Amino acid sequence: MDDRQLFFGIGERIRQLRTERGISQQDLAALCDFEKSNMSRIESGKTNLTLKNMYKISRALGVRLSELVDFE
Repeated sequence: MDDRQLFFGIGERIRQLRTERGISQQDLAALCDFEKSNMSRIESGKTNLTLKNMYKISRALGVRLSELVDFE
């Protein structure tokens, strides 16, 4: 798996978890103290997330951090 596939997989997993919980992209961004545009880039796999930001997202979604990378 290359970097692009990894970023895309994590982004798709975040989108899946967010939509399962009925949270808008704007609301998730606000919960994480991100701009909506940043959340959009994350979900589309166009950015390399830091561990700190992945942790913020996992907390906002109410999941374990490991669930964000569980997409294979």
